[in-house]
Amino acid sequence: MIATTAASAGTGVRKGEGNSARRDPDVPRGITWAAYAVPLCALPSGLWRIALVVGWPDWYAGHEWLPGERPYVLSLSLVAECLALLTLGLVRPWGERLPAWVPFAGGRVVPVRAAVVPASIGAFLATALGAYATLNYIFHFVPPLNDNGEAFPTSGPGAWALWACYVPILAWGPLLAVVTRAYYVRRNRGMR
Repeated sequence: MIATTAASAGTGVRKGEGNSARRDPDVPRGITWAAYAVPLCALPSGLWRIALVVGWPDWYAGHEWLPGERPYVLSLSLVAECLALLTLGLVRPWGERLPAWVPFAGGRVVPVRAAVVPASIGAFLATALGAYATLNYIFHFVPPLNDNGEAFPTSGPGAWALWACYVPILAWGPLLAVVTRAYYVRRNRGMR
């Protein structure tokens, strides 16, 4: 049995293991995997948008970019991935107590509502937007401009790549809802 030092007692860190061995705060393995899956679900769509901006492949080659459209598309990918990464706070210790290095608030306990309300809104919006986009694409409520990729590819390898990149993002909302619910239950368990 490995002895713990006074500095690491109660933190879940064994002597000689360092900070990398810190455990998630009583989070079931499935919930942790769901939280880590969220950024991975958002990644392919971001890579698709980045590929469009740089012009590879040429499925979107006929599109004339408006001024500011390319930076918008790139920033959309960056913001979406950053928001997806925030899901990790619902299963990591920094989602319950802010790290000491955070200016003005370091070391403070994160109020449950401060995490659950934005995460719940995010889960609802991600689910609703995913459902709307899927129904719009399937039933063409807003039809594509043409079939050669001007709006988006509707057939051939471009359409398959589009689906492969955007289908994973449909799991973002439901996964975030499950992780948020688990966070809420875990944090309120000690308050009863």
